[in-house]
Amino acid sequence: MSFIYCRISNGSINSLPDPEPITINEQVIDEFIEKEIQEGFPGAALMIIRNGKILKQTAYGYKLKYDENGSIIEHPQLLTLDTMFDLASLTKMYATNYALMQLIKQGKLSVDDPIKKHIPHYNGCNPENECRETRLIKDLLRHTAGYAPSVSFYDPGKVSPDFYSLNKHKTKHIIETKLEYERPRGDDQLPVYSDIDYMLLGLLVEHVSGLPIEQYVRVNIYQPLNITHTMFNPLNNAHNQTSDFAATELNGNTRNGTINFPNIRTHVIQGQVHDEKSFYSMNGLSGHAGLFSNLHDMGILCQIMLNNGVYENIHFWDKNVEDLFLIPYTIDPSYGLGWRLNYNKSLSWFGLHASKKAYGHTGWTGTCTVIDPTYSLAIILLTNKRHTPFVNGAFEGEKYETGKYGKIMTLVYESMFLNSDSSEKLCATDIN
Repeated sequence: MSFIYCRISNGSINSLPDPEPITINEQVIDEFIEKEIQEGFPGAALMIIRNGKILKQTAYGYKLKYDENGSIIEHPQLLTLDTMFDLASLTKMYATNYALMQLIKQGKLSVDDPIKKHIPHYNGCNPENECRETRLIKDLLRHTAGYAPSVSFYDPGKVSPDFYSLNKHKTKHIIETKLEYERPRGDDQLPVYSDIDYMLLGLLVEHVSGLPIEQYVRVNIYQPLNITHTMFNPLNNAHNQTSDFAATELNGNTRNGTINFPNIRTHVIQGQVHDEKSFYSMNGLSGHAGLFSNLHDMGILCQIMLNNGVYENIHFWDKNVEDLFLIPYTIDPSYGLGWRLNYNKSLSWFGLHASKKAYGHTGWTGTCTVIDPTYSLAIILLTNKRHTPFVNGAFEGEKYETGKYGKIMTLVYESMFLNSDSSEKLCATDIN
């Protein structure tokens, strides 16, 4: 099967003074990703922003390549710059964290608040005297509240009847009143990354704001920015159709038939959130997963962070709030408040050259953002690496460097900073 990729001209992501022309060697990046597409990686979309200018935005490969049997379809659907992706855990940052940062700026909460202050029925202790009343918002943000990494609310074979839930209302009640801790909380605890933390943070946003989380971010963040391709449950929007999206798993949530539970999807997932807890137990509306977006919108959302909470004339949060969320946690400096940090260079997906001040997040479906204020740089890499056959316990897309992110991030830095023979000089012009 032949490989096709597309590129459009450069432009402005925000109104900033024109910097000096930036030399970038796109070829080295394109050749690497093209080669992996030819070898079997499904598809990717890459945007590079520096000094508020889009230096590169390119789509590679296919948004739909396989059928549910793992066979390549007769007419694979090309991935385009408008293709929307299931962001998976990027939801945690670009929906939940953004909502929390804005609410803090408005004085409606503090990260030092007990969760119970905003969810009054969040109370009670376990036999080890680990009490809900002692949990702070920052414990959830830092993944030190003591919750399990995940709970299979949707699978009656893995949870008791009291914890089985196929709707958001019941799942909310379980999380807020029944779910137990696995570990102590505290400032001396190692973080254990947990979706439950962000499910509860999403519910916290709803309690504080009085709005469902998808409505809060739509009205207070996405609409003011005029970004129209960032949303939860996008197929509920009449303007969207299945072919607008990058597909994920081939056999629903079955991992090639190795997993089964009631109501499990078995078709190619395209335009529905892949995450099981979000789809089956939260109606697709959760603080940990469920958001979809495309390159254009993600570029704007990343630029807000580089602008310290401001975009054009819209002030979402203050610099001191953003700085608070980016303070390295003493016990594990790769954690801020939600954000993952490159402070101790322990996360390979930042690549070799990101500064100690770089931060970002990844998503299980194949998404990654790196934001590096040292260079006024944002890199958005959206892939559909899970849209590959599941063989011997792994998705074939996981073996490619494009789906591991770090190599691409390294090439991006080297294409600008470390290659004195760069052959392309980009003087971006405004498209606003």
